[in-house]
Amino acid sequence: MPVTAVADLLSSLREPLFVSSPVEAVASEVRSGLTATPKLLSPWLFYDEEGSRLFEKITELPEYYLTRAERGLFTEHADQIIARASEPTGTDPAPLLTLIELGAGTATKTGILLSAAIRHQHTVVYQPVDVSESALAEATENIRANIPGVTVRCQVADYTSQPLPLDRLPNTRTLALYIGSSIGNFSPNDALDVLRNLRAQLLPGDQLLLGTDLAPGPSKSVSQLIAAYNDNEGVTAAFNKNILVRINRELGADFNSDAFEHQARWNASESRIEMHLVSAIEQTVHIPANSAGPALTLHFKRGESIHTENSYKFTMARVESLLSRAGFQLTQTWQHSQHLFAVNLARAI
Repeated sequence: MPVTAVADLLSSLREPLFVSSPVEAVASEVRSGLTATPKLLSPWLFYDEEGSRLFEKITELPEYYLTRAERGLFTEHADQIIARASEPTGTDPAPLLTLIELGAGTATKTGILLSAAIRHQHTVVYQPVDVSESALAEATENIRANIPGVTVRCQVADYTSQPLPLDRLPNTRTLALYIGSSIGNFSPNDALDVLRNLRAQLLPGDQLLLGTDLAPGPSKSVSQLIAAYNDNEGVTAAFNKNILVRINRELGADFNSDAFEHQARWNASESRIEMHLVSAIEQTVHIPANSAGPALTLHFKRGESIHTENSYKFTMARVESLLSRAGFQLTQTWQHSQHLFAVNLARAI
């Protein structure tokens, strides 16, 4: 398609769409998780404005190798990734790519891929999806200021529970980005559901770029993993405790975040890092009645935890199996030189 025709199509697209995540969803998740045994909370609750700010700070910490490793792979291989994702199939010419990103945050690493896409095809539609409106606003501002030729279409949404309307231009192919090892936050069954839901919204030949943190091995120790989730500055602890601050603010609860301790644990049998908030004392917490139900009184024993996050670590055999079961064919993998992290390109079949 000529560049002028693409530009005309791009100019007809709607302005960025922001749909705020309702407090009712927070109330429902908190009630469900904190009345379960054992108590747990979904990690999407981390990402209010302060949580998003803290996570961006985490990605810059010396212990948090994941972002540096993935950014390094993008810096070295972005042009190859974009070229491979837009390869022609059969007699069809090489298509233009549109990019959608699940859990985009502020999209700091994504700019490397967007710049490569601009070099490859001069203009591109980028559709970031995240639960944090503030993070998407920052992403939009940065991309528009620094990468001319990108049309940004934001969606504030929980991509795990609702279909995502895609702007698909004629003669284009979708490249879905699910990077940062976000897939590791889901149990194996839920991760499969997330990828199957994504696959249902794609066409055969569309592409997925999946970031995966790798399991411990000869060049990657368990202690290195734990340090990435329990940094010396206490930023990850503040990020974990901020979930209680959010519940207080949005639901009127009376959590004392200082009465909970952050813990990161390696669960070898499940191949995952777990984050917990552990009650330092015996205590009672109150949550007023809300749209999700009547008032709650929660009792915590000393040492009782709220399980707030899992981060599963992958072998390459497990990556390929997950993609295959979800309806994708793994076509190429780029691994960090010390086998810390991998990004995987897969084709929807």
